[in-house]
Amino acid sequence: MIREIERKFLIEPKRLPKLSRGANIIQGYLSASPEVRVRIQGKASTLTIKTVGIISREEFEYKIPLSDAKKLMKLTDLKVEKARSFLKLGNDNWIIDFYKGANKGLVTAEIELKSEDGQVEKPLWAVKEITEDLRYRNQSLAKKPFSEWR
Repeated sequence: MIREIERKFLIEPKRLPKLSRGANIIQGYLSASPEVRVRIQGKASTLTIKTVGIISREEFEYKIPLSDAKKLMKLTDLKVEKARSFLKLGNDNWIIDFYKGANKGLVTAEIELKSEDGQVEKPLWAVKEITEDLRYRNQSLAKKPFSEWR
């Protein structure tokens, strides 16, 4: 078990520096509370359980066989697809997600922190903090995609 402490931001993609091609990810949600997620990223797959929280949550993550992940993915219609890139700025490692499908057009960035009160130097391309806006949680995007907000 780890304690995941992260903050999330809405991104203006045109302001981003050039990024390397991202890894394609598909996530399926099997339970809401606690959040139970299956993820397929290339040939790797995980089953993750996350407790309730805003900035800080306990996270239990287990590698599972790809064949099991594919079977679990068939058990849910609540899915999110995205391409993920990484960006290092100074000592900070940012995760940039470009959403696909019904969430196309949404681009977010996450940064993991060592503590809840950790300081973040917000880059110019991070236009709005959305950590506390639960609509932007991947599980929420699986239920009500970004394309349905307008």
